[in-house]
Amino acid sequence: MRQFLDLAALSREQVQALLSLAQRLERTPEPAALAGRILGLLFMNPSLRTLASCQAAMARLGGSSFVINPGAGTWQLETREGVVMDGAMAEHIREGLPVLASYCDALGIRSFADGKDLSADLGEQKFNAMARLIDKPLINLESAANHPCQALADWKTLDELGVPAHGRFVLCWAYHPRALPLAVPAATVHMAAMRGMRVTVLRPEGFALPPAVMDKARRAAAAAGGSVAESSEAREALADAEVVYVKEWASTTHYGDEAFDAAARARLRHWCLDEHWFAPARPDCRLMHCLPVRRNVAIADGLLDGPRAVVLRQAYNRLPVQMAVLHQLLKPSE
Repeated sequence: MRQFLDLAALSREQVQALLSLAQRLERTPEPAALAGRILGLLFMNPSLRTLASCQAAMARLGGSSFVINPGAGTWQLETREGVVMDGAMAEHIREGLPVLASYCDALGIRSFADGKDLSADLGEQKFNAMARLIDKPLINLESAANHPCQALADWKTLDELGVPAHGRFVLCWAYHPRALPLAVPAATVHMAAMRGMRVTVLRPEGFALPPAVMDKARRAAAAAGGSVAESSEAREALADAEVVYVKEWASTTHYGDEAFDAAARARLRHWCLDEHWFAPARPDCRLMHCLPVRRNVAIADGLLDGPRAVVLRQAYNRLPVQMAVLHQLLKPSE
């Protein structure tokens, strides 16, 4: 494996091999597996779990890492092509990224969506422009429309919970005061579909996931024996659900229109999940969320602190799957 950019680039067998490796490294650590190896981490946006899990994973495998947050102790990085750099950006990615890559054995990049042009974000224009500048193994630590590290950890969590491969999985939109990116919902619906689950995307009108995201998930579901549907009716969508994965995202009807998005979501504050939402679901239905989550805005305290929630297990699983990805990318051949 040369890159880890999208679960869709891997076969189910390759994903399952990564999950098996993650389990093995949990049980039997290899503290010298990546001795002498260096992981570079470029975070153009904030992080807690992704940053910490990458650094901890590299340390547990005997390697080391460095972190660059452009503008926080380093030069701000310009990503646009053909721009006259007479503003705040002091360095262009065309020089900055090859330099960073030359200092390490693999590079991980987090670069969120701009949230203005849907086709550009879905096409991963900014992330792909950066990827073309790098000649080392590359890890997507969340791009405009994908978060494969989170998706892999979520798959591992579902396996540990014993959720059937063809179980009922609901990806449910929740309220947030701001328009959030599509990366996690897009990665999540594809992960569940690739696992073979019967997936429903529950969202209000105006917040449907883009056709390109849904079509990609439907192709994965067809190959795995699952299905993908969508609904704006909570009771119908949540009936017999075994997992409800809550996530906030922007309106896609007028993507990038801040005024429209704000007006649309202002009417949707009641999309804050509490125990009442789970009445149609199975009694043992689990609650998932990638974190961070705004308590009593997206999910009520009682639900997050109750027995349904597995959000901390999801967060923990970021570490073993990150170890597996790094091990696969960087362990020297014997």
